[in-house]
Amino acid sequence: MDHSRTPVLEAVEAFHRRGDVVFGPPGHKQGRGVDPRVLELMGERMFACDVLTLNGLDDRRESQGVVSQAEDLMADAVGADTTFFSTCGSSLSVKAAMISVAGPGEKLLISRNAHKSVIAGVIVSGISPVWVHPHFDADLHLAHPPEPADVRRALEANPDAKGMLLITPTDWGTCADIAGVAAVCHEFGVPLVVDEAWGAHLPFHPDLPAWGVDAGADVVVTSVHKMGSAIEQSSVFHLKGDLVDPQVLKQREDLLGTTSSSPLVYASLDGWRRQMVEQGEQLLGAALQRAQRVRAAVDGIDGLELMGREVVRPQGAFDLDPLALTIDVRALGISGYQAGDWLRAACQVDVGSADACRIGVRLTHADDERTEAVLLRSLRRLAAEADGMERQAPAKLPQPGQLEMENAMTPREAFFAPVEQVPVQEAVGRVVAELVSPYPPGVPVLAPGEVITQEAVDYLVSGVAAGMLIPDAADPAVQTLRVVAG
Repeated sequence: MDHSRTPVLEAVEAFHRRGDVVFGPPGHKQGRGVDPRVLELMGERMFACDVLTLNGLDDRRESQGVVSQAEDLMADAVGADTTFFSTCGSSLSVKAAMISVAGPGEKLLISRNAHKSVIAGVIVSGISPVWVHPHFDADLHLAHPPEPADVRRALEANPDAKGMLLITPTDWGTCADIAGVAAVCHEFGVPLVVDEAWGAHLPFHPDLPAWGVDAGADVVVTSVHKMGSAIEQSSVFHLKGDLVDPQVLKQREDLLGTTSSSPLVYASLDGWRRQMVEQGEQLLGAALQRAQRVRAAVDGIDGLELMGREVVRPQGAFDLDPLALTIDVRALGISGYQAGDWLRAACQVDVGSADACRIGVRLTHADDERTEAVLLRSLRRLAAEADGMERQAPAKLPQPGQLEMENAMTPREAFFAPVEQVPVQEAVGRVVAELVSPYPPGVPVLAPGEVITQEAVDYLVSGVAAGMLIPDAADPAVQTLRVVAG
């Protein structure tokens, strides 16, 4: 296929050449109605490119197939059979993938370190989740992805399960054995869905970890806005093989997706695919060299512990994305929350994630010598000035297995059940009826239907005191929790 083509961008250019006068959405009429103060900040060209996808970029009968051409090019670029664009982020894409594999009341194996959007998909769809627990690293206090043996045990115990949803890479850059898990799933005749939100770059350089389609996954969801060059909300999901019907996948996406898709998202996806096909290996090769330099420099900063390939081991990670820098700051006597807040306030450096122990920094092909220098200068300042930061009571971190809670109800049953809001200590032993997700990374500590334990309460209450943010709970301070009534 001709990867110099960008069907969506070409359609936007054709729209401007024709000089169409539009009497339908969007109401700003390609920027003419936008407040000049908004235009000054956001730019006229952005609004000029905001064109109705149907009967704008394409005619009423979609005779040109603008978006489908762009999707076909994307599929060819990464070796998928079929690709679909999403303008609602991977939070939508993963839900569409899930309900293409399992329906209401049917079982789906799901790695319990899933993002809250996956749990939301379970609640909305009525799927009955079978949690496959990740491997908890007691020293680092983080979770590594489940292994093929874990999936095999879960499928043997649940032979009626319709498939498996695996999360890789994790928010901290550790990767699963996708090929091994796929082989187990296919042995049982069920598909593997991979939530690869952090893996948009993986297909485009041989020195990066294997990506889902190449490793045998059936559906792979990726957030191009995270590690690629597309704008926020840009997501794609890829299909390979015949275990999931492409028409079913398309219909499920249509059920959930917007009917007012943004051409800005489509155009940026289209342009990123061309960029990666033409320059991806070169750009990512430079990023990998930069990451190697940064890693060496961070290793030399006293008080910072950079997670490296020592985590690649049985019961640990299968691989590690070298562009993900996970930096433990506990030796400085501070939390990751404090480190992230200080870096933003003192250095105007925004880290990708932070928790009680560490900060996470992602390098991409967009970084350069300036951003590299800013990062390293700021981390050195952090280490040098940490002694002056207030010492806080640490979060009570759970031990391995302590967050593997009993499931008393399905997430859907608990979420829609009659509920009551009770003081947090009175919630122990009760069935939680809400999502309670420290953010970032947004993996729920409590998912609806689970029986609340004292260890989970201690972790959340002490975590909030230490700087943890829990935006989805009814009470973000976690002084109370929503539980099933009765």
